[in-house]
Amino acid sequence: MFPHSINLSRRIVAEAVGTAFLLASVVGSGIMGERLAGGNVAIALLANTIATGAALVALILAFGPISGAHLNPAVTLADAWQGGLTWPEAAGYIVAQFLGASAGVAAAHGMFGKPLFFTSQHVRAGGAQIFSEFIATFGLLSVIWGCAKLRAQAVPFAVGAYITAAYWFTASTSFANPAVTLARSASDTFAGIRLADVPGFVAAQLAGAAAATLLFRWLIPSLPREASVVLVPHAALDSIPVPKADVPNSEGEP
Repeated sequence: MFPHSINLSRRIVAEAVGTAFLLASVVGSGIMGERLAGGNVAIALLANTIATGAALVALILAFGPISGAHLNPAVTLADAWQGGLTWPEAAGYIVAQFLGASAGVAAAHGMFGKPLFFTSQHVRAGGAQIFSEFIATFGLLSVIWGCAKLRAQAVPFAVGAYITAAYWFTASTSFANPAVTLARSASDTFAGIRLADVPGFVAAQLAGAAAATLLFRWLIPSLPREASVVLVPHAALDSIPVPKADVPNSEGEP
């Protein structure tokens, strides 16, 4: 395991803020898409998809150098399992992700004049939906682990592209994230999920993440050496020298 040089509190704040913006994007674009689509669900989903995929790329690029931009407890647990984080660090990440997700839902609702939290009635039940979440999360972790080893700088774009596609090829529209799933149960909007359906989704997501991690641990035996840079390499921000202002020397020259 490679130690992270960035202060843990900064990484935790980055995870919270990044996850908040992710949920604001998911829920807010769902509300806007539904309002403008005139009852056309396909158009609403397309708007939701594009906004979410684009936001993921931007957020991973922005917060990745600080915390890795996991923004997802399933990713954090898989990373800790492979030694990329210590378990206490993982616990801090996960708490931040759940709190950030709730804040993002509240922000989206506030922007559109809705109650900050209201229980979703959107039914997403059944074996097909749960299996979809297994596939969605298995694919997400596969993309992350594969790119972390071979093309780390491509991870933001690969993740954004994968989620954009998975919105359409999975029956569940690819939640693939326990924090996102729970937070969306507090949003009775286009992006919502009934609270009763959350446990099945979360169990499938964790199983999918574990299965993908086991597969890539076999495919790439050196995987633990890449775990510390999931999703993207973290810069040693505390050690970057700050340029000094020009100060005239004793002869008055700069």
